[in-house]
Amino acid sequence: MDGIAPCLWFDHQAEEAATFYVSIFKNSKITAVSRYTRAGIETHHRPAGSVMTVEFELDGQRFTALNYYWDKLSQGGDPNAQMCGWLKDRYGVSWQVTPRMMSDLFKEHTSGKAERAMEAMLRMKKINIAELERATAEEPAGRRS
Repeated sequence: MDGIAPCLWFDHQAEEAATFYVSIFKNSKITAVSRYTRAGIETHHRPAGSVMTVEFELDGQRFTALNYYWDKLSQGGDPNAQMCGWLKDRYGVSWQVTPRMMSDLFKEHTSGKAERAMEAMLRMKKINIAELERATAEEPAGRRS
């Protein structure tokens, strides 16, 4: 565990904001960009290929969230606000708790692997790493070329 890594929630400007922030602080960089796939468009309402998340560092401080804290953060929170790793704590603060491997799953947003990862994630409240690994392990039989 590397410590706390905040996740900032933007409507549509995550990449723009991250680019702006890293331009201000020394020793800063964008480390990963993941994009929406066609899977789940009825839920996320974002065009395939548009930015889903941006991981970045500001003077060495990482901005992401870890899968470890879900149970404690969600205690006393709103169970209806739980979807795709997002939860709302007892104070109304929204958190997205995701495993580090999530960004790797969505790097190639046009691949079948990213599609299957998105389909699996959209069925989850708390992110289930084993289920994501099963969903992305290999191409379904009907899709092989």
